[in-house]
Amino acid sequence: MPKSLSIAVAQPRCVPYDVEANAAIHAATVAAAGARVVVFPELSLTGYELDAPAITADDPRLAPIVEACARSGSLALVGAPVQGDGGAAHIATLAVDETGVRVAYRKMWLGGAEPTYFAPGDQPAVVEVDGHRLGLAICKDLNTPRHAVDTAALGIDGYVASILETVDATAKVAARAEAIAVEHRVWVAVASFAGSTGGGFDHAAGRSGILRPDGVLVSAVDREPGAIAKATLS
Repeated sequence: MPKSLSIAVAQPRCVPYDVEANAAIHAATVAAAGARVVVFPELSLTGYELDAPAITADDPRLAPIVEACARSGSLALVGAPVQGDGGAAHIATLAVDETGVRVAYRKMWLGGAEPTYFAPGDQPAVVEVDGHRLGLAICKDLNTPRHAVDTAALGIDGYVASILETVDATAKVAARAEAIAVEHRVWVAVASFAGSTGGGFDHAAGRSGILRPDGVLVSAVDREPGAIAKATLS
């Protein structure tokens, strides 16, 4: 039987386009979280700047996050634009631990102006940590029921979403997270961007949180940048 798994959802301050500065903030957040898994919002390394250059897994600017994960024994799930096959760019989740960085998932359901800059990913993805299987989602994926169904079909214990939403969407996100938890009997962790960023998001929703498989919210924070919510999955 898998041991319990501590997970944190973070909404760090973000400097637009500045990967180096944001990597340092991510590293400090990993250290402060004290969790086995630390989840960050959509495009957390660049902000929601759709024209930001793609990041590669071997980018030396990500070294502080690797080092922080090595010290804390954490896996960080970080938001970034990445280059795909054939020159297409993707909105992605990077998995960072003491061994380095890899692209763990590419966003499947794009919204707004995103299709102008990015191609959709073609399949759901799971990361396994200490025997727990965590399905990955990015923003509009969360609001697309087909995504949760296809991800749950892979066999998951948790559904982990990195999002950016407006304050007006707070209730919608909460309702959707609860529905996924109850329907698929999984933990749901949502790391929601806080503060301001590009794309007209002057006041992002924040309110990151973690729900049990019965849909009960067990840990949450407010809209302030820098806040971290944490829970233990058992």
